[in-house]
Amino acid sequence: MKRKIAVAAALAATLLGSAACGSGSDDSGTASANGKVDGTGKTVKVWLMVDAQSSWKDVVDDASKRFTAATGAQVTVEYQQWANHLTKLDATLAGSDVPDVVELGNTEFSKYVFNGGFAEVNKADFENSDSWLTGLSGACELDGEYYCVPYYAGARVMIYRTDLFKAAGIEAAPATYDELLADADKLAAKNSSDAKFAPVYMPGQYWYAAMSFVKSTGGDIAKKDGDKWVGQLSQPASQQGLQRWVDLIKKYSKADVAKDENDQAAVFAQGKSAIFYGNAWEQGSAEQTKKDPNDPNSALVDTKVKGKLAAAPMPEIPSFLGGSNLGVTQKSANKELGAQWIKYFTDSTAMSGLVKAGALPNATALLDKAAADNPAIAPAALAAKNSWFPPNADKWADVEKASVLKTMLTDVLTGKKTVADATAWADEQINATLNES
Repeated sequence: MKRKIAVAAALAATLLGSAACGSGSDDSGTASANGKVDGTGKTVKVWLMVDAQSSWKDVVDDASKRFTAATGAQVTVEYQQWANHLTKLDATLAGSDVPDVVELGNTEFSKYVFNGGFAEVNKADFENSDSWLTGLSGACELDGEYYCVPYYAGARVMIYRTDLFKAAGIEAAPATYDELLADADKLAAKNSSDAKFAPVYMPGQYWYAAMSFVKSTGGDIAKKDGDKWVGQLSQPASQQGLQRWVDLIKKYSKADVAKDENDQAAVFAQGKSAIFYGNAWEQGSAEQTKKDPNDPNSALVDTKVKGKLAAAPMPEIPSFLGGSNLGVTQKSANKELGAQWIKYFTDSTAMSGLVKAGALPNATALLDKAAADNPAIAPAALAAKNSWFPPNADKWADVEKASVLKTMLTDVLTGKKTVADATAWADEQINATLNES
């Protein structure tokens, strides 16, 4: 309901502006990408993040070329910086000269879906949409409708020390969770003379990891029941997964229970752990670090673990994905053309180009081919097959801001509360926050 009210308000503002200017949107409804659209004489303005310019500009150019050949419309791509893109977008959407297509991080999209910033798209119009990655598409869906299209992803994986594994007699990365625990026991025994060593580095406020364990046993954070959100952390399946994570930390990790994961690659690089759970790119961050962390232009230097790391999916644990989605702005005067451009930029041809550049494609159906075509991303591609997204609720950001999950985890790990008491408290906080009118 809030989404419909927001869209109605945005549309009314657009129509008023159009009346004043004498012209307006030629397709103010759903941004359909189905069928041929005559775009002769029109230009679609696209905002992409700078990653596309630096890593796969050839894919952008090819998609635009194919789009122009099919529609007759031209394309202008403006590349944005992560540091200020949301501030710039908010200011731009408040005006009348808006981009037609915008890229946002998957966790950034929810706010704009709820406030009516993006137009509805027809999911069936887009290639591979029947197997879109849940960790991306979760931000796009609201009450059964879609307001953005998955673009590319990055997955969290198990990053491990190959030299320590070999020394402990471990020949390969674990394929099951039981094998992971057995390997951790071997690593602990082999390095028992080092009081500072721990098989696993897992900081206690790493809620993305904790909730991945919750998901692994069929649990959830919250679900919508009619018009209300209901916390699910106190349900047996959720408590089972959380207890699994707590047990792992208590037995195998010496990381600070009051810290999050933000500096985990740097801590792991000190050489006192054998495994950590991080974004695939954090392997590189652990192997090389800036000589001067305060200087953005500082040279990189090798760490103690340089050349000693490999990655694999964390066995039986769903991955929380990073990545981006694409949407057609509600105020766009070229909604159908915008959706058509996204259709070309997210089809299998474009996805193959992204894979070649080192990104994960937007659908599970493409992951096996991605792993074969670019072995460097194979661990992340396998991990992305099973992904998740937080509750796509209007006020979910308020739950994060209040550190509800982090507080719950710290309370359990410090012994302040049992898993049962902590999850019951968290559900109460989640219910109150998500259902606040």
